[in-house]
Amino acid sequence: MTAEELSKIIVKGMEEKKASDIVVMDLRNIKNSVSDFFVICSGTSDTQMESISDSIEEQVIKAGQSLPFKKEGKNGKQWILMDYFDVVAHIFLKDKRQFYGLEELWGDAKMERVN
Repeated sequence: MTAEELSKIIVKGMEEKKASDIVVMDLRNIKNSVSDFFVICSGTSDTQMESISDSIEEQVIKAGQSLPFKKEGKNGKQWILMDYFDVVAHIFLKDKRQFYGLEELWGDAKMERVN
């Protein structure tokens, strides 16, 4: 499975739990990028963020892939990061997303707004 295909599956997992402001960032042409894609979304509560995270895992496994290599932030529930090597999913509470500003930090990336 390509990184682009995996990013679409991650988006599907986010959409299933009504994540807002989904953005897919293509980092393939960015020098020194840590992965090929970032898929970023916002949740309104820690409960929704956990549901989004679980939904992403379910969709990825259903597509024949494995669990993320690394997963961080599930306890703090303000920013959950799911590392699938070539694709990294970021689930933020809205204010934390603005604070960290990944879209601005990686501003040279090609961005696609999903919703």
